[in-house]
Amino acid sequence: MKTSKKAITLTLLFNLFVLFTFAQTESNNSKITVAKFVKFYNSNQQDSIFHIFSPKTKQELPLEKTKAFLTQLKSRYGNIKQADFQSYQSGFGVYKTELDKGILTISIAVDNNKAITGLFAKPYEVDIAAKIPRNLTPMQLPFKGEWTVFWGGDTKEQNYHVAVNFQKNAFDIIITNPQGKSYKTDGKTNEDYYAFAQPLLAPCDGEIVLTVDGVKDNIPGKLNPMFTTGNSVLIKTKNNEYILLAHFKQNTIKVKQGDKVKQGQQLGLCGNSGNSSEPHLHFHIQDAEDFYNTMGVKCYFNKLQVNGITKSDYSPVKGDKIKMAN
Repeated sequence: MKTSKKAITLTLLFNLFVLFTFAQTESNNSKITVAKFVKFYNSNQQDSIFHIFSPKTKQELPLEKTKAFLTQLKSRYGNIKQADFQSYQSGFGVYKTELDKGILTISIAVDNNKAITGLFAKPYEVDIAAKIPRNLTPMQLPFKGEWTVFWGGDTKEQNYHVAVNFQKNAFDIIITNPQGKSYKTDGKTNEDYYAFAQPLLAPCDGEIVLTVDGVKDNIPGKLNPMFTTGNSVLIKTKNNEYILLAHFKQNTIKVKQGDKVKQGQQLGLCGNSGNSSEPHLHFHIQDAEDFYNTMGVKCYFNKLQVNGITKSDYSPVKGDKIKMAN
């Protein structure tokens, strides 16, 4: 579920620095100029952005190059929704910038005439130390019956997801028979798998912020890395946790973006879509909506049965057989 950092990095850096300042409050000049930049950017007034460049910046970045950069930025990330000042670094005002399709760090240097003397854009890098260590919202298992944790835990041996920040605490969960098999006969069709078409439920109350429902289910053993999560649902809680349930069966998702859901409400049916080799549920919590600038949150379920024993506030690991507690 990775993408090349080079492929998503949009970088424009002029070696035109204004006087370094240690001030960590946004100056009035920066505030005025950045507001203009956002307004002109969102309304596609690229000429107007060029006109608030300093004379030297205009020489370094002619109008056609300016337009090419802004067009590329708009195509990849969409409009700017909010730009929050963070600090000054080497004369640049640094802004955590939320756009339609992601979060960027946009750094803008402004001179005493309110002209832009430098511009730099790159993917926003989260402060790992400030991230949520575990879920605050009470969670219940998102299914009925007994399922088996195929991947889950804190080590690479237990959970291959640990290598990727946004899914480091993810679970892959299947249904197995007493012999440990996840299918009934030969496993050649999705319908042969115990998990296929089983109802998947909301683990908590929240708001649906993303749904995908048109990806075909794979033939078992064949993956679809072009649509990694396949048919999926992303739920936002009141505590700003984002719960992803992935690999639903095609055309079975019952919710849409903007819906409010209650814990236990059916979301859809388990499938085998996306980067999936057999029908299963991928489940994880992340601390932001943007997959590539977020950190996985360790998930503890409120109450459940684990290998026949009732446990509270427990995070399952590989091999656990889990179901809702009575």
